[in-house]
Amino acid sequence: MKNFLLVFLFLYSSLIIGQNGVSPEKITPPEKVLFTFQKEYPNKIPLWSVEYVGDDNDEIRYEAKFKTDTNAEALAVYDSLGVLKAFELQILLSQLPARAQTYLKKNYPANAIREIAVVVDYKNETTYEVGVEKSSKFYDVVFDKNGGFDVIIEKN
Repeated sequence: MKNFLLVFLFLYSSLIIGQNGVSPEKITPPEKVLFTFQKEYPNKIPLWSVEYVGDDNDEIRYEAKFKTDTNAEALAVYDSLGVLKAFELQILLSQLPARAQTYLKKNYPANAIREIAVVVDYKNETTYEVGVEKSSKFYDVVFDKNGGFDVIIEKN
């Protein structure tokens, strides 16, 4: 009986320790970032993450993922001073400009499209990003505000 309890406690503690490495780290952005987010998106509860960008990965970006009132996924990206750098909103294929829809239908099967978003950057320029999977690789196909093809970027 002692051996059974000992083995059980050993296995249980291994499970507990293993779970600690899996849980995501809780990120709390600076007050300026929190204030700006709460001002722009009141009553939204974001999941915060940090990304390092720039030539030497020396610039910090705080990313807030949250659900909009229509239950769509949204992402707001801020610098450390609380300045909004980009906003991304999940949309449906039917909400893309007609030119972009035509391009996608011509070049990709419908089941290759994984996600579609409208992106507004810090210069207030709108683009559309469509995530597609082709040959087991993931790409972002980027369109301008009128639906014209801009660029395709391979993602890791």
